[in-house]
Amino acid sequence: MSVSKVSEVLQKQQPVMLDEWVAAQLASTASRSDLVSEGELRSESEHFLTALATAIKAGQLDIQSAEYQPVLDQLAKLSQSWSRKGFSPSETASFVFSFKQPLMAALQVAHGKDTQGLAKDIWTASTLLDKLGLYTTEVYQQAREDIIRRQQEEMLELSTPVVQLWDGIVALPLIGTLDSARTNVVMESLLQTVVSTRSEIAIIDITGVPTVDTLVAQHLLKTVAAARLMGVECIISGIRPQIAQTMVHLQIDLSAVITKATMADALRTALKRSGFALTRAAAAKPGQPS
Repeated sequence: MSVSKVSEVLQKQQPVMLDEWVAAQLASTASRSDLVSEGELRSESEHFLTALATAIKAGQLDIQSAEYQPVLDQLAKLSQSWSRKGFSPSETASFVFSFKQPLMAALQVAHGKDTQGLAKDIWTASTLLDKLGLYTTEVYQQAREDIIRRQQEEMLELSTPVVQLWDGIVALPLIGTLDSARTNVVMESLLQTVVSTRSEIAIIDITGVPTVDTLVAQHLLKTVAAARLMGVECIISGIRPQIAQTMVHLQIDLSAVITKATMADALRTALKRSGFALTRAAAAKPGQPS
């Protein structure tokens, strides 16, 4: 399909179409002046038109061809930037779709009374802009998924703090569901802290874990096994009566691991195994200094 007339219009009428396009975007209800300035919008629009005119001049309509790579790169950069700024997918795609009006108007003037040629070029241009608009949506969605994934990873790291309770003793309080992804984060955090603190005992507290099924138990045992390879003895605390009954019903075997009902019990055991002894200080008598 010939794109000579579309290319000619883009080359000759670019300044006029740029002004009309930017004005249309600023007047649109989708315009977000709070997120992007008029100067930024004009700059993005001008770069897009320049790259698009160069690609179409080569006579290509396939946006996957090498000629369109600069266009795709510019749209990808814009989509990623706008997704981080808070634009919606439709607002981002409208950046491309809103160019249809000034381009169609310029084509109509260029064709004059040649309605058949006008119809073909309008179809060509519309199809091309539709593909580019959908591409911005795809990149936007990928960018949002990347942001969500990074946030989830950060939340996982924050939700698995490893704290040093005593010399040679660390604790890992778990809250929420323990799945495969979180198990890896838990294991990594625990092992790194064990190495940095030179600890020999780790308390894994599951008081905040709502349920313990076979899968959760397997994740716990993997963490314990990894710690043992580092020469660390693990104590699992927070075994509530309901969880104990569930584990018995599911025939989950934790006999190779020290388990305690509370973290206090686990800490007491850890101190004893480390050779520490705690004694209660005698209460001062009335009139005596404390």
